[in-house]
Amino acid sequence: MSQPSRTQTSVDERTARRVAEEARESEWRLPSFGRQLFLGDFRLGLVHPHPRPDDDARRRGEAFLARLTEFCATRIDPALIERESRIPDDVVEGLREMGALGMKIPERYGGLGLSQLYYGRALMVVGSVSPALGALLSAHQSIGVPQPVKLFGTQEQKDHWLPRCAKQISAFLLTEPDVGSDPARLRATAVPDGDGYVLNGVKLWTTNGVVADLVVVMARVPKSDGRKGGVSAFIVDMAAPGITVENRNAFMGLRGIENGVTRFHDVRVPKANLIGAEGAGLKIALTTLNTGRLSLPAICAASGKWAAKIAREWSKERVQWGRPVGEHEAVARKVAFIAATAYALEAILDLSGQLADDERSDIRIEAALAKLWSSEMACRIADELVQLRGGRGFETAESLAARGERGVPAEQLLRDLRINRIFEGSTEIMHLLIAREAVDAHLSVAGDIIDPDASAAAKARAAAKAGGFYARWLPTLVTGAGQRPNAYAEFGALAKHLRYVERSSRKLARSIFYAAGRWQGRLEYKQGFLGRMVDIGAELFAMSAVCVRANADASGLGPLTGSIVDGASEADVPGASAVLLADAFCRQARVRVEELFDGLWRNTDEMDVKLARAVLAGDFAWVEKGVLDPSIPGPWIAPAEPGPSDRPSVHRTIG
Repeated sequence: MSQPSRTQTSVDERTARRVAEEARESEWRLPSFGRQLFLGDFRLGLVHPHPRPDDDARRRGEAFLARLTEFCATRIDPALIERESRIPDDVVEGLREMGALGMKIPERYGGLGLSQLYYGRALMVVGSVSPALGALLSAHQSIGVPQPVKLFGTQEQKDHWLPRCAKQISAFLLTEPDVGSDPARLRATAVPDGDGYVLNGVKLWTTNGVVADLVVVMARVPKSDGRKGGVSAFIVDMAAPGITVENRNAFMGLRGIENGVTRFHDVRVPKANLIGAEGAGLKIALTTLNTGRLSLPAICAASGKWAAKIAREWSKERVQWGRPVGEHEAVARKVAFIAATAYALEAILDLSGQLADDERSDIRIEAALAKLWSSEMACRIADELVQLRGGRGFETAESLAARGERGVPAEQLLRDLRINRIFEGSTEIMHLLIAREAVDAHLSVAGDIIDPDASAAAKARAAAKAGGFYARWLPTLVTGAGQRPNAYAEFGALAKHLRYVERSSRKLARSIFYAAGRWQGRLEYKQGFLGRMVDIGAELFAMSAVCVRANADASGLGPLTGSIVDGASEADVPGASAVLLADAFCRQARVRVEELFDGLWRNTDEMDVKLARAVLAGDFAWVEKGVLDPSIPGPWIAPAEPGPSDRPSVHRTIG
């Protein structure tokens, strides 16, 4: 079979939206704290009291964290990984031997059977040493072969593949050179042939793809008589003939990441390797990501904790104008922001993880909010840390150590974290994904009102239905617990912040209602409004998580009270100090929320869109004059010599 051409697939916008809509999970079988937050219904009881792991999950989780922490502290040299742009084989082998490749795989299949909470804590430990190593483990277990097989695989597939996944590295292959977040244009094909399929296509940015033994590949099965076809998910053994890893990609951060370009040329895939049904691939991918996205908040939480430590030490040690720099207000504000946000990052990670473990709630919105908020705020923390350390923040750790100073990799933190705003759904895509779920109630009610193809009679019936819905719903947004002075009294000093969250939740719901009425079907194009709307919800979710966590910590009932990681003991329980830190965080978050509310209606969105169109048309190309373009080398530039990211084992033909 011949390879598909490199020309782009032409898919109109309506078709692309239909494909995306068919892939999303439309039903809500379980309650969702995040969903209700956008509807003006603050259901604190869904997250309070703070959920805790059971004794068995805690015992197994703590035992593994102790082994993992000792291994990371004594066997991993993060400077070596950064310098050589690769994770040493003995490190990977050591993690394999202790079961780190099978943290979330049930014990019956040879895994450790850890809970999502302790899986997140494990990634936090590994990520604090090397985010590249955290990416290897999470790409394998959060979105690689184990998770979709656990969720959608047959018993035969679980019996066959999960034991291998507990020992071998896997990857998830969706993105293509011309296809990112628009799955309707997916070009990889899986053509039925006898008792299997023939796979052809090219996949880009395949994290772990360079070293993976197994991969999940998303490919399109052609439609035919009696065959639905569509984007489908296949398990592919990388030992199969016809697979070529063409390049190991290099990036500004995560320099040890094994990420490449993978080509499939007439690769035969047995029918038994199809996960779920034909055409179910995108739904499988999205469902897998509901919890899979929680790996990124784990890395962000690790970074926040480390940044808080460095900020405290440096701001106390460095003296300027007769005082430690941390005592000057300009620096003190940064230290306060880093410390408070680090606590919030951990609170969101643990709450989301335990909610996933309890399986009593639908956490698709919570996981998405956790990924979005954590990736954005961790980058702010890293930027502030670099600024706080001044020239030493911009200087590499290797250079600092070479001249006798402590090698603090602050600039590396900034580079490593930047990808998290793109990984597993960019910030912009996350805004749209969450917004779609947040306005689902309005779109469901509007129905034929905003459907351009609906008849006048259908629109009239839809209008009557919508009138009844809003007549019942809008009165609930007028008053609530947030207006009662003694509401949430058990939270003490934090009660006022929860009252604010409740009031803001109703205000947000009213804003969404007004926007839906004003723009109707055009609301989905108002991405500036939708983005701010989601960011408000994310801040309210973070405030809720922090208040619930601080309340639990203060009473000695936090999810990990008495954890043995880092030598913690009962003496390390935060107590009343957790409430002080939570109060500071909520005050900071409230300022951000008020700015976002103001931006919903006072912004330059329409002007910016018009200006961008003119820019794209070339009207302002004169602004670009007077500089050279370094991406276009001159004729005297010789081809670059192979660098460390081009080690020979990468360029391989498999099978």
